[in-house]
Amino acid sequence: MRIPLIVGNWKLFKTLSEATGLINELKPLIGEIRDVEIVVAPVFTAISSVSAAAAGSPIRVAAQDCYWEPEGAFTGEVSPQLLKDAGCSHVIIGHSERRQYFAETDATVNRKTQAAVAAGLTVLMCVGETLVQREADATFTVLEAQVRGGLEGISDDLLRHIVIAYEPVWAIGTGKTATVEQAQEVHAFIRNLLARLYSQSEADTTRIVYGGSVKPENVAGLMSQPDIDGALVGGASLKADSFAKIVGFHV
Repeated sequence: MRIPLIVGNWKLFKTLSEATGLINELKPLIGEIRDVEIVVAPVFTAISSVSAAAAGSPIRVAAQDCYWEPEGAFTGEVSPQLLKDAGCSHVIIGHSERRQYFAETDATVNRKTQAAVAAGLTVLMCVGETLVQREADATFTVLEAQVRGGLEGISDDLLRHIVIAYEPVWAIGTGKTATVEQAQEVHAFIRNLLARLYSQSEADTTRIVYGGSVKPENVAGLMSQPDIDGALVGGASLKADSFAKIVGFHV
């Protein structure tokens, strides 16, 4: 059984007081929900504060990126070990904004993923096509290259600590959302690819979540699909009421 996973990616928003305030607003709204895994990803500077504010609740904490070395002369970088020390259980790797603005590649995604799972973090490995690639009918070609590249050298045992996040780049922050049918088609393709790369049982237990303008109004339809196991939420996770409604999609 794949436990639904809802992740709020706060991107470059929220000061320390705003971040902890959001957690304190969110906690009573999500009540006693225990059948959905709930994760928030604040900026690096707020991870410790958010982790402390979330203590005793079902909310877990992710980082938005990491580096692949545990320590060393790497100015400006943060290692998986430091993220765990700060209170993280998860880390987002390969988000389209990292690929677009910071030269992230399938190779760096792979190195970061291997380092993060080795350190005991659960990785949300992001893949997705641009509008140009979709219009050129290259969606599946692009996704297969990203999945294969990101998972190179990842064993069956390590795969169990990885969630694939499909985020059509053309639907991030644009207000556009892939139709339920489009999203399901891609999620099914990724699951079939995992079955080819690993085994059907590994594919059946790996969670694949959707990211791309997820809102309270569309989450139930997305989550009704057989291969969509959760959501990577951007803007709608920055307000407690809208994120709580997404977390409670099944209530």
